[in-house]
Amino acid sequence: MLKTRRGAQVWLITQPSHADLAGQMAAHWGNDAFAVPGYFAPSADPERLRREVVFAVAEHDNGWWEWEADPPLSADDGLPQGLGEVVANPVAGMERWRLGVPRFSEPHPYASLLIGDHAYGLYAARFTPDHPPELTHQLLVGHAFYPTDQQEEAQRFMSAVREMQNGFQRRLDEDDVWRAACEPEHRMPHARLLQTFDALSLALCSAALAPVAGEAQGLGEDQIVFHEVPRRSWADRVSVAITPLGDGRIRIDPYPFDEAPLTVSVLARVVQPWTWWPQAPWILKRFTFAQQ
Repeated sequence: MLKTRRGAQVWLITQPSHADLAGQMAAHWGNDAFAVPGYFAPSADPERLRREVVFAVAEHDNGWWEWEADPPLSADDGLPQGLGEVVANPVAGMERWRLGVPRFSEPHPYASLLIGDHAYGLYAARFTPDHPPELTHQLLVGHAFYPTDQQEEAQRFMSAVREMQNGFQRRLDEDDVWRAACEPEHRMPHARLLQTFDALSLALCSAALAPVAGEAQGLGEDQIVFHEVPRRSWADRVSVAITPLGDGRIRIDPYPFDEAPLTVSVLARVVQPWTWWPQAPWILKRFTFAQQ
């Protein structure tokens, strides 16, 4: 659950809803300047690959389904615990990934491979000092490492993810299209895009990029820059500047989407101070990306 205070209100956005928002962006990524997912390198069936990448992005947080159905409540405010409260204990986050990484592995082994890359990278960035910056989640750059007493558990988890991925890989190797899609020139930009869409969606859902003028908090008052974003190939990576303009509008430069402007949306439960949170209404929040 993403829990954000916006004045007197609290917005609650589920992790799967945040992932759906990321998926909307993935479905529209690509234009004359940016390669469409699936087209970063030659492929016998790039559209098939594109669909699988968009699916991976849209379902990357499926491991939260069960948690979101009956979330534990915070002692501070009686509302569902926010993401930061949950992942303050890395083991709790690991349980979400143990469910989510393999859930779709039978029909979607390539999507599962990418979701596994995403899960692995989140922990490697916090437990491995030499984790490469081009594979470090944009919202984890500069974050402190987790305590060393959790290192052993983290290493076990990352090994378990790699073991699952080895199983996905064996199935993918049976198909020429998917075998080629596992090569670094495809897999690396797709994994990095998943990180990018995740970071951008989290920024929107947590008010780091404000949906209305004057509502920005923290990062939302300034420009956010995402680095190492693949453009035409894995070797061609750029920095993308994201600036909130207010009223749900966001300028993004260089512009990566196939529509200009592009409007995306997410469901948020808006809790007023006098409202019991399960009875708070769901409201569709819209964001519009623009070039100017």
